[in-house]
Amino acid sequence: MKQTNAKGKRGGAIWLTLVPLYLFTLVFVAGPLVYMFVLSFETRAEVWGVVHAFTWENYKKILQPVYLNTFWESFRLAITSTALICALGYPFGYFMAKLSPTGKRYMLLALMIPFWTSSLIRLYGWIIVFRANGTLDSVLMGLHITQSPLKLLYTYPAVVVGMVYALLQFMILAVYSSAEKLDWSLVEAARDLGASPAKAFLTVTLPLTLPGLLSGVILTFIPSMGLFFIADILGGNKVVLVGSLIQDQLMKAHDWPFAAALSVVLMILTSLLISLYKRITHTSELEGLV
Repeated sequence: MKQTNAKGKRGGAIWLTLVPLYLFTLVFVAGPLVYMFVLSFETRAEVWGVVHAFTWENYKKILQPVYLNTFWESFRLAITSTALICALGYPFGYFMAKLSPTGKRYMLLALMIPFWTSSLIRLYGWIIVFRANGTLDSVLMGLHITQSPLKLLYTYPAVVVGMVYALLQFMILAVYSSAEKLDWSLVEAARDLGASPAKAFLTVTLPLTLPGLLSGVILTFIPSMGLFFIADILGGNKVVLVGSLIQDQLMKAHDWPFAAALSVVLMILTSLLISLYKRITHTSELEGLV
C-alpha cells in the first residue's frame, strides 16, 4: 500500500509539472496556429477588420503571378544563402571538432559573442561596409582593384551576405555537434584499407556527419525564407520576401485574412521540409545500423 501511494504521489507530481507546459502549448502555440488557419478563410472587411464569411479567395489570390514570384524569390534566396552557408559552415564545424579542448572552447566563445549584440545593430554595421564610398569601397579603391564605388548597398548580393552572416553560426554549431561525436577510428580504418583522403571523407565522414549538416540546412533554410528585416535593411525595396509581403499586408494593407493565408502556405512549405529532413535522417540511421 505504501509503495502504491508513493507511486501515486509521484504520478501526481509529474502531472503538476506537465499541466503548465500543456497549457502554455495550447494557449501560445496551438491557439495562434488555429486562429491563423481559421482567419485565412475569412473575408476582409471594407474598412477595418474581417467579416466572418468563408471564402477561398485568399488562397486563390496567392496564385497570382506577383505573389508566386515573391515565393520564388524567397525560395531562390534561401537556396543561395543555404548553399553558401553549407560551403563555409561545414568545413569550419568539421575542423573545429578536431581542435584541442582549449581550442574548442575558444572557438565556441567566438561563435557566441555575436549573439550578445542585437542582430539589427550588427546588420546596420553592414550598411557602413556596403554603402557608396564606404569601408569596402575604400579598401578596394585603395588597392586599385576598382576605380569607382560599387554601390553594393540595396542589392541582391548585399541581402545574401546579410543572410549568410546572420545564419552561419547555426550551421557551424550543427556540424560541430555531429562531427565531435564522430568515431575517428573509422576514418583511420578506411585510410588503412587503402582509401584516399577524399574517398574516406565521402564514404565515412560525410555519411556520419550528414545529420548535423541536414540540421544546419533546416536551421538556415527555413529562417531565410522569412527574415524580411534583413531584406528591408540591406535590400531596400528591391528584394521582397514572403515575410516582407506578410508584414505589408498586416501593417499597410490591413488585409489580415490574406496575410494569414500567406503564413499558412509558408508554414506548410516549411513543414514539408522538416518532414523530408526527418525521412532522410531516419533512412541514414537505418543504413548506419545495417
